[in-house]
Amino acid sequence: MISGKQRSYLKSLAQSIDATVFIGKDDLTDNIIAEMDRYLDVHELVKVKIQESCLLKPKDTANECAEKLGAEFVQAIGRKFVLYRPAAQAVNRNIVLPK
Repeated sequence: MISGKQRSYLKSLAQSIDATVFIGKDDLTDNIIAEMDRYLDVHELVKVKIQESCLLKPKDTANECAEKLGAEFVQAIGRKFVLYRPAAQAVNRNIVLPK
């Protein structure tokens, strides 16, 4: 569980990145979950955009993805949401959260 200060820090980092995973008309598939998992392994922070053709709700989808991936929900704005999961090994961590 991340603190409010850590969440704010992650939100500030997320502002500078573009959406890297897109959920389309096929909704949330195993391939999309696998892609988010691979991206989180490398980058620790992923921004996801739900396309207009998809009827999923961003917050519900973000919480479902976070649960499946063992990640933390950071924020949802409009049709985008951000998830965070620290790297498994401390030496591979790109993001150092404030205490």
